[in-house]
Amino acid sequence: MIDRYARKEIKKIWELEEKFNYYLQVELAVCEAYSKLGKIPQKNLEEIKSKAAFTIDRIDEIEKEVRHDVIAFLTTINESVGEENARYIHMGLTSSDVIDTAFALQIVDSAKIINKDLDNIIETLKEMAFKYKETLCIGRSHGVHAEIMTFGFKLLNWLDELSRAKESFNHALNEISVGQISGPVGTYSNLPVEIEQYACKILGLAPAKISTQIISRDRHAKFLSSVAILASIIEQFATEIRHLQKTEVREVEEGFGVNQKGSSAMPHKKNPVLCENLCGLSRVIRSNMVAAFENINLWHERDISHSSAERIIFPDSLILIDFMLDRFNNVMKNLIVHEDNMLKNTKLYGGIVFSQKVLLKLVSKGYTREEAYRIVQKHALDALNGGNFKQGLESENILSKEEINECFDTKDYLKNIDKIFERFMELSNR
Repeated sequence: MIDRYARKEIKKIWELEEKFNYYLQVELAVCEAYSKLGKIPQKNLEEIKSKAAFTIDRIDEIEKEVRHDVIAFLTTINESVGEENARYIHMGLTSSDVIDTAFALQIVDSAKIINKDLDNIIETLKEMAFKYKETLCIGRSHGVHAEIMTFGFKLLNWLDELSRAKESFNHALNEISVGQISGPVGTYSNLPVEIEQYACKILGLAPAKISTQIISRDRHAKFLSSVAILASIIEQFATEIRHLQKTEVREVEEGFGVNQKGSSAMPHKKNPVLCENLCGLSRVIRSNMVAAFENINLWHERDISHSSAERIIFPDSLILIDFMLDRFNNVMKNLIVHEDNMLKNTKLYGGIVFSQKVLLKLVSKGYTREEAYRIVQKHALDALNGGNFKQGLESENILSKEEINECFDTKDYLKNIDKIFERFMELSNR
């Protein structure tokens, strides 16, 4: 049911008719390359380019008989260009020359859309990081309150992760943006090597340094791994939002429509359904990555075991990551940020998150670290069991009220935020 998640622009790339259009692009590029070498007269080339056409119905009709989709496609093209021109189609090629080169074109065009998605969400995160740069919130480790940070600082980390994932995605894209026009088993036995160079240049691809009868599938596995990393990072962000939307936390919430309902039974429910959906879809993409790794292991110079899997895992994964990035961008743009609750959560149990400040203050006054730790931990644990950390410290009479208030001042948690943001932007722009 992947169609449910398919946005129109990327869906079109992976539709059956468009796949054969990519096949035709490859065949026409090869014809142009042959013409450049003087092997196809210009008149015939122009006729091929103007007449070459197919219909899915005719391809299906022929495929029922020949049981080979590329042959069915070529037969349909040959019918459209006429006998005199048909002899120039597919000269010296094998099916995988067309399939793998066209496949690269589909991936490249899908990646253009995904890169736009990434640019959009990166810009959204950047704007939000600066907007909430000084918005105090609690940092958590092991799911437990640790120390005060800012919500913008959290988002800046997200921005960094996603920016690096984009770099990895485009590095993998570069490695998969190759074509092959090398004939059976890749030895150019029935066509000049120059045909591959010319045709790939026309198509905007680099020629593979070497190929067997197919382009090696480690390239495809690496690319799908980069897509899985993107999905996993989105899942990480979505998981954080789900936690922060818990009733007892309530620091952020997904946007909630005026007429939206969260539960058929409980009218009070506002559930993080969009983020839960993103987490589920991430699992699908990661599972597809496993199949891409399995496809590396093929028999000899080629077999066809990879083909059936790729017809599912690539369109599904690229359609899903397009959907996920767009959905997450919308989640962030409509995110409700409860700054008051963020601040309130930093003060729970009488401010136990200021424990390190108190520890360091006691050490500076002459206590050993072990003595200071024992005193602070006692009052922190008492607070967790119903007491109040600040009041407990005041009753101890080991620090003045002024010194305690100094420990509970949040300004130190903000003192380097500007420097962090400035350094991040400086390094990002290099």
